[in-house]
Amino acid sequence: MYIYTYLYTLASTSDLQQTKNRLYSTIEIMKRIIPLITLLTCLLLLSWQGLNAQEKPEVDHSYKPLKVNLSEDGSKYVRFIIWHQQWLTSGNLSAPDGGEAAKFQLTSSVRRSRMLAFAQVSPRFLILTHFGLNGLSPNNLTSLGGNGNAPQLFLHDAWTEFMVNENLYIGTGLHYWKGLTRLANQSTLNFMTLDQSRPFVHWHSLGITDQFARHLGVYAKGSIDKFDYRIAFNNPGRNGISGNFNGEVDPALTYTGVNNTDKDGDPTGSTVVEGYFRYQLKDKESTKLPYAVGSYLGKKDVLAIGAGFFAHSNGVYNSNSGEHENVSHFAADVFLDKPINGGGCVNAYASFMSFNYGDNYIARWAGTGSVLYGHLGVLIPGSKLMPYVSYQSGSYDAFDDPTNAMDIGVNYFINGHNAKITLEYHRIGNDPREDGIGSTTTQAAAQTFSQLRMQAHIFL
Repeated sequence: MYIYTYLYTLASTSDLQQTKNRLYSTIEIMKRIIPLITLLTCLLLLSWQGLNAQEKPEVDHSYKPLKVNLSEDGSKYVRFIIWHQQWLTSGNLSAPDGGEAAKFQLTSSVRRSRMLAFAQVSPRFLILTHFGLNGLSPNNLTSLGGNGNAPQLFLHDAWTEFMVNENLYIGTGLHYWKGLTRLANQSTLNFMTLDQSRPFVHWHSLGITDQFARHLGVYAKGSIDKFDYRIAFNNPGRNGISGNFNGEVDPALTYTGVNNTDKDGDPTGSTVVEGYFRYQLKDKESTKLPYAVGSYLGKKDVLAIGAGFFAHSNGVYNSNSGEHENVSHFAADVFLDKPINGGGCVNAYASFMSFNYGDNYIARWAGTGSVLYGHLGVLIPGSKLMPYVSYQSGSYDAFDDPTNAMDIGVNYFINGHNAKITLEYHRIGNDPREDGIGSTTTQAAAQTFSQLRMQAHIFL
């Protein structure tokens, strides 16, 4: 029995020793293999990362139109344009003590929310529809969105157009083919400044004879070499801002000619004629759509001179005499948008406008007299910044002193006009109309209105 125990112990000792030997051998092998496995793993990881980096494309920030082609060559299509302009504004920085100036506040608003679509299935005709909302703020925001006086989506443009020949196109509907100046036809997608200069002298008929700068009517437009033209025959709206803002109480002269018959009892004042004519000295601009570009940001070299008019026969009515008076405006302007070395550009514009509504008449945006307007901006080469300044001066017969407005701002282009942020100091001086729309009494004393404004703008 002792012999068996001895042999069993010997065998166990022998197996343990063999196991240890095998373990030591395995460890030695692993010591050699682990560095190789680690190196191979690192190489595989680096290769995978390199392959992934090659396969991952660079982010494309370029603008591609929202266009649905209806033919292989793209000549038949439907195009969509969507844009939002969100504002953050201060109160009146020039308000007297105890007014808005007592406490600095910022207010957010939706300046514009728009959608536009146009389609062309033949070079001989085009259809366009444009609708949107403007000026949504805490002051007119309502509990349910449709009650009260909240801004609503409404039709801005709706027109059809037919090609007579390559130099003449005729269209009809609610349209934006306007006269007088380039900025009367300004696109809201690519302002060089933050917005149209206020008071809106270029949009002088806004809300007076039109619907948000659009008239119902028939237009003709076209181009011959570097000369282009647009002329429209429109019907004035009957529900516009018709008061006389010259400070008199219940003035006899009002912009209501279309609502009052002449002395023979016949209707009158039902036709507005306007036009704009332009000559391009450098690169030619497109006239497919009416919207004038604010700045091409160095992509075009444009120098254009233009002249325009706006005529509304028997547009103004004198309730004392029962007589109608003609409305007639004329203007001339020049526009420069020139690339400079390093990827920048210089943008400049100047216009002279002569307005005639009748003796001492002051409309909401302009008045009998004249206005000078100009702006200048520079896209700094090698940067995304474009500082600018604009100024207008109005000399109106009904006001003793000239009105003035100035804007100083800077654009930061995240992706051109498709995505940008604009900061602006806005100031209107010596203009009693800024005391509020509809104020026609002497209580609307001349004042200065100044404001900080910031806009976030995106269009696709």
